[in-house]
Amino acid sequence: MYRAIKIFLITVCLAFSGLTFSGVMISSEVQAQDDIHVLIDALGVGHFPEREVAIKALVASKDPHVSQILQQLSDGLLYVNSDGGPVLLQGGTDDEPTYSDPITGEAAADVDPDLMTKVKINNALRGVIAAATSQLTLMSPDRAARLAAAQGLLKDADPANLDLLNSALAAEKDAEIKNTMEAARAVLLLKTDASVEDKKAAIDTIAARGNRDALTILTTTLETAPDDLKPAIQADISSINRSLALWDIVQNIWYGLSLGSVLLLAAIGLAITFGVMGVINMAHGEMVMIGAYTTYVVQEYITSAFPELADYSLAFAVPAAFVFTGFVGLVIERAVIRYLYGRPLETLLATWGVSLILQQAVRSIFGPTNREVRNPTWMSGVFDLGGLSITWNRLWIIVFSMVVFVALLLLLKRSAFGLQMRAVTQNRRMASSMGIRTGWVDAFTFALGSGIAGIAGVALSQIDNVSPNLGQSYIIDSFMVVVFGGVGNLWGTLVGALSLGVVNKFLEPFAGAVLGKILVLVLIILFIQKRPRGLFALKGRAVEA
Repeated sequence: MYRAIKIFLITVCLAFSGLTFSGVMISSEVQAQDDIHVLIDALGVGHFPEREVAIKALVASKDPHVSQILQQLSDGLLYVNSDGGPVLLQGGTDDEPTYSDPITGEAAADVDPDLMTKVKINNALRGVIAAATSQLTLMSPDRAARLAAAQGLLKDADPANLDLLNSALAAEKDAEIKNTMEAARAVLLLKTDASVEDKKAAIDTIAARGNRDALTILTTTLETAPDDLKPAIQADISSINRSLALWDIVQNIWYGLSLGSVLLLAAIGLAITFGVMGVINMAHGEMVMIGAYTTYVVQEYITSAFPELADYSLAFAVPAAFVFTGFVGLVIERAVIRYLYGRPLETLLATWGVSLILQQAVRSIFGPTNREVRNPTWMSGVFDLGGLSITWNRLWIIVFSMVVFVALLLLLKRSAFGLQMRAVTQNRRMASSMGIRTGWVDAFTFALGSGIAGIAGVALSQIDNVSPNLGQSYIIDSFMVVVFGGVGNLWGTLVGALSLGVVNKFLEPFAGAVLGKILVLVLIILFIQKRPRGLFALKGRAVEA
């Protein structure tokens, strides 16, 4: 009874204190009140006007639990006894509800569900709660919360939040958040009856952002702007359009390099096997697929056995995929390929059959549906660089493909195995006469190419669906890269992959994805009519014969 009287007195004091929304003017009674539960219990006293005052008192208290309480109130989870008492959080089911403290979660005793009624709110209170939530997040000590709130205000553009935004802007120190708040304030000003000078300054602030959101805002504003502002707005729109056109070109180049790095990983192993052994390996795509499934298995095992290392599972998947797919390639070479050297059409048919066997084996083990390989946190998200939008997973794949390329180049140029492999590529008979075991060079070259394809599967698992058909999407493109760049030449593969990636991305907006690839294929056919050995042809007696 005493607590109910206390709550009532506080509510009356708040109602007469003229408490402002920002919480600057609050009564001395509330300032002296340390018990947040009393403020929560005030939500169950009186009607909607008293409830609004209680909500503002909660916000003014700056208690860290206020956001949680407001969310519970908005969701209709707060209940109070019709005869008076504390406000409780309802849980359980409709048939068997449970009641607990809204902050601590401690179960309440001796509660009669038949006497409990919901703390109701109307549309006006929902607006108050939404504004209060925005205020709490704008003033939150958490940087991410403040930035999200500022971005939300920029998106919603409700002029009612202008005073709140001005208060938050005056207190903000972070440059990025302050920039977002200033842009939001400019957008809100354009929707008010501010002076022409203020609106001109707001237009300049929006135009300075120079992105598509700014273009949309200015285009919308142009329709209702005063005549003396329209020329400036139109000039800003034209300037942003020119800037965006240039950034679109750079963005397409970036997308092309990103696609090219994927093609490089998928094709570089094929370039080695095709260049050294003359084998048309139609199962190369399945090596990529096996590498992706190896990544899935490694990630699942590490997540279950060593969850603290789950974010670094790719570090374990890369060597595992290389070793396992290299071993599979070695088995295929020893069991099938070595009997078909010198007969490229037979190797094409045989490896096509092997690819079907591998696909069916994977379907039997893992099923026909896609498997999810989760991105680690350091490969998730997007960041902006100027007018570019760059995803972390694509950026890391480009870096990874360059590392693989350099490592393979060093292997071929600086190791004994690389020397033997280049000797076999240039003149197999002479290499054999010098004591090089060409059969084993072929075997380990095929294993190396398969292992690199497995590493490509690790990268592709981060941007594509892991399924039995994963490799089929890249096998044709891989052959085009190898033929265009020059069979067996790593530099040719690099230039070919990046070139075809960029060309594809510039053709897609005009011709579509399918027709764009057809046009690329036609261009390659025309190119090899002039240069049958590709951009960078291998040299050697056997090659030139």
